[in-house]
Amino acid sequence: MSQRILYFLTPGDNISPFDVTLAADAGFDMVIPFTKVEPMKVAAMVQDAIFCRPPKRFNDTGIFIGGRDVHLATDMFLNAKRAMVGPFEVGIFADPNGAYTTSASIVALVEQVLKAHSANGLDGRKVAVFGTGPVGLCTAILATKQGATVKLCQLVADDDERAAKRFCDRYNVNVEWVSAQTQEERDKEIQDTEVVICAARAGVRILERSLINATKLVVVADTNAVPPSGVAGIGLNDLGTVADYFGTSFLSIGPLAIGNLKYKTQFGLFEKIQTSSEAAYIDFTDAYAFALSVLEQQAIKLGKAV
Repeated sequence: MSQRILYFLTPGDNISPFDVTLAADAGFDMVIPFTKVEPMKVAAMVQDAIFCRPPKRFNDTGIFIGGRDVHLATDMFLNAKRAMVGPFEVGIFADPNGAYTTSASIVALVEQVLKAHSANGLDGRKVAVFGTGPVGLCTAILATKQGATVKLCQLVADDDERAAKRFCDRYNVNVEWVSAQTQEERDKEIQDTEVVICAARAGVRILERSLINATKLVVVADTNAVPPSGVAGIGLNDLGTVADYFGTSFLSIGPLAIGNLKYKTQFGLFEKIQTSSEAAYIDFTDAYAFALSVLEQQAIKLGKAV
């Protein structure tokens, strides 16, 4: 009996147990890890995988690109796509450190909450993303692609502005880089913003109840489920919940609401590799489209419009 195989490529020392479990639950019979894979080696490995099965069985083989570096993941993803030969194609899914599916879920939920509030989504909105790591960077790009004016807020001196700008250039977006290393700088950015997304590392508090003075705020999303939260007072499961902060109110999105959609998105994309009518190539822009489709299906079941 043939097996559905997922080849898991990572430049790191180990692969993610979370990703392995989801892939197995989504239907892959075997998840084969390859660690310390350099981008230049990806093409040869992919071609070794595609030629052992006929073209019509592209659903039975998948390539997953993990790790923690979105820059390396993009290089690996592009090299894997270029390695396909004629009809010999298989699905490729990149999700380094879960950043692609997490950022897709954040932006999809922000869009949903904004439209439920005013019928207008991110287009034309001012957005501040706090945290310049993989999730924050991908979130900033996705929000910009939806028509928002986005600031990527640097929280520590070691954040790499040049690397972030290079990544934005790869996706043809313009994201402004600003310093938010002090509380005064953070407060300044928040006061002029309609949407705040906290994608900082665990233990970094961005918004305190006592410091809020932002009458323009409409939506605040927090990705951090590990105490202390990135935003004081946001509930783990908040989804469009009204939060009142000393005369300022906004709609909140909590980390478990984001995590729930992220799980469904990643699980569904593993399934897509196995069921699509052609070999699927999936990065974070594709993950965003899929996250929106999940919300649309949920809305249909509830008899609501997204």
